[in-house]
Amino acid sequence: MISRSKLRLTPTLTTLIGTFVLLTASLVLAVQALTSEKILRSLGANLVVVSTKALEAEFNERLDGIEEQARFASRALIDGSILLDREEELTSFLYGTLAGTPEAQLILVIKPDGQTLQVDRTGPDDVLVPKRAHMDRSPDLQKLEQDIRASPHGRWSEVEYIAARQYSYASFAVPILDNGTYKGLVLVGVSLADLSQITRTLSHGALKVFLMLGNDRILAHPQLEDARKKLSHHEPLLALEHSPDNFLADLNKHETFESDGLLPSDMSAKIGTTRDGETRFMVLVDTQRTFGDETVKLGVHFPSSVLQQPFEQLHQAMLIGLALLGLALVGAGLLAHFIATPIRRAAASARAVATLDLDRVPILPGNPVRELNDLATGFNSMVSGLNAFLRYMPRSLVTKLVSEGVHEAPPEGRTLSVLFTDIAGFTQVSEGMSPEETASFINHHLTLIGQVIDQHAGTIDKYIGDSVMAFWGAPKSLEDPAVPAALAALDIARALKQDNLVRRQAGLEPVRIRIGVHKGPLIVGDIGAPGRVNYTVIGDTVNAASRLESLGKDVDGDAEVCVLVSRQIADSLPPAVRREDLGPRSVKGRQETLDVVRLYP
Repeated sequence: MISRSKLRLTPTLTTLIGTFVLLTASLVLAVQALTSEKILRSLGANLVVVSTKALEAEFNERLDGIEEQARFASRALIDGSILLDREEELTSFLYGTLAGTPEAQLILVIKPDGQTLQVDRTGPDDVLVPKRAHMDRSPDLQKLEQDIRASPHGRWSEVEYIAARQYSYASFAVPILDNGTYKGLVLVGVSLADLSQITRTLSHGALKVFLMLGNDRILAHPQLEDARKKLSHHEPLLALEHSPDNFLADLNKHETFESDGLLPSDMSAKIGTTRDGETRFMVLVDTQRTFGDETVKLGVHFPSSVLQQPFEQLHQAMLIGLALLGLALVGAGLLAHFIATPIRRAAASARAVATLDLDRVPILPGNPVRELNDLATGFNSMVSGLNAFLRYMPRSLVTKLVSEGVHEAPPEGRTLSVLFTDIAGFTQVSEGMSPEETASFINHHLTLIGQVIDQHAGTIDKYIGDSVMAFWGAPKSLEDPAVPAALAALDIARALKQDNLVRRQAGLEPVRIRIGVHKGPLIVGDIGAPGRVNYTVIGDTVNAASRLESLGKDVDGDAEVCVLVSRQIADSLPPAVRREDLGPRSVKGRQETLDVVRLYP
């Protein structure tokens, strides 16, 4: 088969861009004229419009993210993905929703019985804390709850001052409507400090961005924190004259800038002088977004020299030349888009590869440019190889090596927790199974245990028949690896009991397992010959954990699950974990006894 020839990136890009630039330069040199005041004003207005609209778009994008999270939570509660009556599940869901909305301060759900569940950011480290209450304790919340029933797509509330927080807040609330029946609401709250952080991010250099509600009150400003003591229940928003920004405080004294129709109808401009004598330009734009019944305005002010200085020395020839240069840039932009699209796709996929999230990596399509086609082919081959590689290596280890840019994990001494599981009476359970059925049974059982270990960030060392060995504290160091290891053991017990319910319903014998967990010093890292190594652990702690698992046969041989841990593990666990002290026990292969504790799920 004859392959079609591919275009080469460098000659193609050079020829096209060079042609456009040569044409532009030739025409610019041929144009001779003076620029008119109208063109200057038009260019200045366009600069203002483009810059301001870009700021407005970024602001709206931030608030759109808050609104979308509220609607997402409402949809999840409507379609049953999350159930209102499962408080622990609902709390975890709200944790995740708020964590994914850095601009928001809190998220609250009102249940049909008026009970509320709120997850809030508190403290300087933004710790997420759940709170429970009843709607009757908050008249403002009751009023919002009544108003929101008529807004199926949600709406922003009025700004209110919350005395307990000593700050003012606005909230986006969306009802939970199941086939038109009101089931409660979801509310995402944002403080004026959060909104001010958005304006602080958008502001840079001499350009200052702010938000107003109506014509005389400040909703957000980079310096709002300096005046927060002036906020109160009666004045939840900062009055214009109290602004820490003197130029903004004198807004009504500034002269209106006549744009002669060059600015859109939703935009107005003023020009004035600061108290220090600097001339500045201010633009206000109606964002079409309302908090309560009032419109939010986005404002920006900057030195007037930003507009005046670049245009005072330009001639008409240069303006026409810039227009022609714009055509050249359009052509270059089209080419760049043609080239950049597959590169952006590859970059996005590469970011997913960097985190080993290979399930999100699509297959890159071919490209008529030879170099880009080679990139796609090589990248797809790399992802296939990584997928195969990850089947045989702990994901946490590979992630650590990739993030650190190294290719090996030298052995080192650490304090780790080791967990062993084993099926009791495996021969009896598998009796009568074909080889295929036995393999399916083992894979199902190991998947069940492996998922729990992964959930508790453990590292699976190896599978030994129907047994599993895992450890905690490597490759990622843990302050106390005992807790996640013990909690994983208890969750394995719960998962197995749930799985046994299904087996009994199918007329199958339940699976009984023994679990042993011990903590102690180990050597962990690459162990083996240079051409074939395993990331594993060696040391007496491994033997102790294995003996604890075996001891389960003597402690309670008929139990569905027997979880035995050493005293080193038990002492690290919270009091709420049910346990039974079994005292010192001799185990095979150890001269010293082990102080054994049995845990119950």
